[in-house]
Amino acid sequence: MLDGLRATAEAWIPGLSFVARLDDQPVGHVLLTRCWIETSRRRVDALMLTPLSVVPEHQGQGIGTALVAHALAVATAGGWPLVVLEGSPHFYGRRGFAAAEPLGFPSPSPEHIPAGAYQVALLPDHEPWMTGTLVSSPPVAALNDLPRF
Repeated sequence: MLDGLRATAEAWIPGLSFVARLDDQPVGHVLLTRCWIETSRRRVDALMLTPLSVVPEHQGQGIGTALVAHALAVATAGGWPLVVLEGSPHFYGRRGFAAAEPLGFPSPSPEHIPAGAYQVALLPDHEPWMTGTLVSSPPVAALNDLPRF
């Protein structure tokens, strides 16, 4: 998936792939890629957080939480309006994400994404009109059966 994303200039953004290291060994990774939200006004650039991974023997130590916090801080500093993802509401809900559908973002694949798993973090540059349907890059769309550009 990462090779496919790197080859997709529209989705890949240099500097938005983060690796956590412990004793100079990689123990976790998170990636933000460009996606879009089709709004009633226009298509809005946004970010998708996927994948997030932590080496099994290092899970439960806050590494994933730190990676998500760092990714959201970088997205905020970069002026991005929002970050979407598919994942555990229990995990991500405590880290700045909320169910996307009640906030005006319909599930991109209701038959494949469990209720509440499609989530969004609204960042400071988000404006209320910036809601709508996710449009994803081809590698992510193919992996998750999502709409693509």
